[in-house]
Amino acid sequence: MSTDFDAVIIGAGFGGMYMLHRLRQKGFAARVFEAGSGVGGTWYWNRYPGARCDVESVQYSYQFSAELEQEWEWTERYATQPEILRYANHVADRFDLRRDIQFETRITAAVFDETANVWRVETDKGDKIAARFVITAMGCLSSPNTPKIEGLADFKGPTYHTGNWPHEGVDFTGKTVGVIGTGSSAIQSIPIMAEQARHLTVFQRTANYTVPAHNKPLDPAYVAKVKAHYPEMRKRAKTKPAGIDFVINMASAIETPEAERRRLFEERWAYGGLGFMASFSDLLLNDESNQTAADFVRSKIREVVKDPKTAEILTPKNIIGCKRLCVDTGYWETFNRPNVTLVDISDKPIERITANGLSAKGQDYTFDCLVLATGFDAMTGALLKVDIRGRGGVALKDKWREGPKSYLGLTVVGFPNLFTITGPGSPSVLTNMLPSIEQHVDFIADCLETLRAKGVNVIEPIDEAQEAWVGQVGDFANITLRSTCSSWYVGANIPGKPRVFMPYIGGLPAYIAACETVVKNDYEGFVLA
Repeated sequence: MSTDFDAVIIGAGFGGMYMLHRLRQKGFAARVFEAGSGVGGTWYWNRYPGARCDVESVQYSYQFSAELEQEWEWTERYATQPEILRYANHVADRFDLRRDIQFETRITAAVFDETANVWRVETDKGDKIAARFVITAMGCLSSPNTPKIEGLADFKGPTYHTGNWPHEGVDFTGKTVGVIGTGSSAIQSIPIMAEQARHLTVFQRTANYTVPAHNKPLDPAYVAKVKAHYPEMRKRAKTKPAGIDFVINMASAIETPEAERRRLFEERWAYGGLGFMASFSDLLLNDESNQTAADFVRSKIREVVKDPKTAEILTPKNIIGCKRLCVDTGYWETFNRPNVTLVDISDKPIERITANGLSAKGQDYTFDCLVLATGFDAMTGALLKVDIRGRGGVALKDKWREGPKSYLGLTVVGFPNLFTITGPGSPSVLTNMLPSIEQHVDFIADCLETLRAKGVNVIEPIDEAQEAWVGQVGDFANITLRSTCSSWYVGANIPGKPRVFMPYIGGLPAYIAACETVVKNDYEGFVLA
């Protein structure tokens, strides 16, 4: 059976771009289909004010090309969305990727033809493509969640979602603005919107922990040092659970004397960033140890926020780290501004959106603009928007009705020759996404090369292997405190979504070892035909 391409890749973010590059290197014909008009994925769509990576830029970057590492110059410790998008475009140009990317085209369906052992792929532009493999690279946080609040369509002013921000930007100068949500995108954007707006009203359901970024321009001497030792830094990062090169203090927080514990927390706080959770090794394993970190951050909120009532509302009550830890610049300080109001809706949700604002807790609020900082249908949302059908015409959305099941977070029983880069069941969002993406892409590229060498047309996981992997993902999640709260890791932000802890929390090194064992044992857990 002739095919148009060896592989169809869905998405031109960092996963799709590198997948295309690797398949080209190995002599495969591949085509990327991208809904947007440019590359960058998450960093193409998320253009809200203050959008910035929470992994240090020198580490949030590709490592497959030493030349690329050396030639690209990051300007800040934590790169902004525009800078990361420039980087993505630089990569696309440097490796001449655009000629194999079809932009402004959304894949609508992919159906496996069991007779011919090919995928029949359709787009919203009417394309019909036959490909041996389908590789999804839509990203874990790429399906914006618009809350189902009564009257949302009635609001007469402009409504913006942080996950699908206007490319021309938004000027809030002199405007009254309502913001719904206080997750990561809100924590990054609220300080900037508050500087512009005449008045900003923030509606908070759940208070979030956040750690200061202490962002700054990169010191050329530091950059030179990193570039001189990039291979060593990357090697160290691969030994760390999150795939980020920072020092983990192996001591227990609760077993460390209080004065010393406080000193170490202060030290990490002063440095800033996600490394705060590496202050001690058991912050996500021991309730008492976790409480020490949570109490420390709560004390910082009370130090910064002048109004005690506002500080209390901003103080999280849950486990620190069970939701994704945020990294901010001036978030709590913003609530000291006279033009910012915080409304606690934890005990009673917003009643309805009105033509001029919204009603909450028996009070009417009026705004010129409304901002939905309500996050994403994470991990599975983008995948399930495509009508993917495997053996017997079974839809992936039906297969995953009770929660996603995969083998290695890469493949799904009943869906031959389908690969999911950073899919549910992989480390993905609990790690530095770039090395996780590269590891997945390399696994897939090597797999396709092996199949070609063996003269094999089809690869599919077996049910026993998938069930064992799903069990391992669940067992790891149950060991830690991460699964103890209602987070998007378990789909709690999406009404009706099954509550399953989706990412693999065993750490990047253990995951890499598992994948390497599978390959070493001739793709153990798969049927090759």
